[in-house]
Amino acid sequence: MTDTGRHQPALRLTRADLDALPNYVPGRSPADLARELGLDEAIKLASNEVPYGPLPGVVEAVTEAVAGSHRYPDMGVVALRTALADRYGVAADRIATGCGSVALAEHLVRATCLPGDELLYSWRSFEAYPIIAATSGATSVRVPNDAGHGHDLAAMAAAVTDRTRMVLVCNPNNPTGTAVRKAELDRFLDAVGEDVLVVIDEAYREFVTDPEVPDGLTYLDRPNVVVLRTLSKAWGLAGLRIGWMAASPEVAAAVRKVVTPFSTSTAAQAGALAALAQADEVQRRCALVVAERDRVTEALRKLLPDVPSSQANFVWLPLGDRAVEFGKACEARGVIVRPFAGDGVRVTIGTPAENDAFLAVAEAALA
Repeated sequence: MTDTGRHQPALRLTRADLDALPNYVPGRSPADLARELGLDEAIKLASNEVPYGPLPGVVEAVTEAVAGSHRYPDMGVVALRTALADRYGVAADRIATGCGSVALAEHLVRATCLPGDELLYSWRSFEAYPIIAATSGATSVRVPNDAGHGHDLAAMAAAVTDRTRMVLVCNPNNPTGTAVRKAELDRFLDAVGEDVLVVIDEAYREFVTDPEVPDGLTYLDRPNVVVLRTLSKAWGLAGLRIGWMAASPEVAAAVRKVVTPFSTSTAAQAGALAALAQADEVQRRCALVVAERDRVTEALRKLLPDVPSSQANFVWLPLGDRAVEFGKACEARGVIVRPFAGDGVRVTIGTPAENDAFLAVAEAALA
C-alpha cells in the first residue's frame, strides 16, 4: 500500500504569493444573522444594493429568457450593446460587456499588463483592485487617500513611472463615497500622458448630485480613457451580474477578445434590456436614495463630525481602529454593515426604516 504523504512535506499546487492576498469579503447573509440572534429579520446595509426590488419588467424578461437557457447566449451581446449605445450616445464598437464592472476591470488588466507592469490606484479604494492586480501578475502601486478620504490625484500623477500601464480612478470612490471633480481630473489626465490607460470606475455614477463631478463618458475623446459602469447598483441587477465599459474601439476590441466566452448570460442580457427601458423609475429611486443619504449623513455628523460627503449610495464612517468593534456592535443589534479593519465602516443607504434602525445603533455605539 502506497504512503499517501504522511511525514512528507505537502506539494504546492497553487501560487505561493496568493497566501498574502486578502479574500474579497461579501456582505453577510441577513437570514444567517437573524437566526443567530433569534430575530424575525436582520437588516443588510453592507453591499451597496438598492432596496426597492427589481425594476418593472425585469422579472418577466428574465423568466422568458430562462426558457432558452439550454442555448448559449449571444456572445456579441449585440442587442444590449446597441441599447447602451443609443442611451449613452457611444458607438457600439466602443462598448464591451462583462460579468459586472469588476470583471471588466480584470479583463482590462489582462489586456494591458504583463508581469511586472504597474497598476496604480488610490487606497483605500475598491477592495477588488489589489486582487485583480495580483492574479494578473501586475504590481500594485497604492497611493494613500488624502485627508478628506478621497483620491490624491497629484500624488497619483507623481507616482506614475515608465512601468505604469494602467491607473484606476474610482469615482465616486468605494468605500469612502468621495468624488473627484472635473478640474482636478483634467489636470491629472494631462499629467499622466497618453501612454497610460486611465480607467474611470463609475459604478455609482447614477447617485452623483454634485455638478462639478464629471461624467466620465465626456472624456472618451482621449484614447487612453476607459469608463466602467455597472447595472448592479442603481439599475437593480446585482444578482444577474452585468456591467459595461466604454473605450476607444481598439481597447474595447481587445477586452472583448479576452472576456470569458459567453460570460454575459442570456438572463442578464434580457434583464439589462428590460431595466434600460425604466430610466425614469431609476431616476426616481436614486432620488429617494440621495434624500436618505443626506439625512443619514447629517445625523451621523452629530456623532462623528468628519463623516465625508458621499456621492454614492453609501456613507463612510472614518472610525480607524474602532471599525471592527463598531461593525460587531451593529451586528449584535441585527444591522449588517461593512467594516474595513483599521480604516472605517461603509454603510449602504437602505429604506427610511432600515436607516432609522442603523442610526439608533450608531447613536448607542458612538454617543
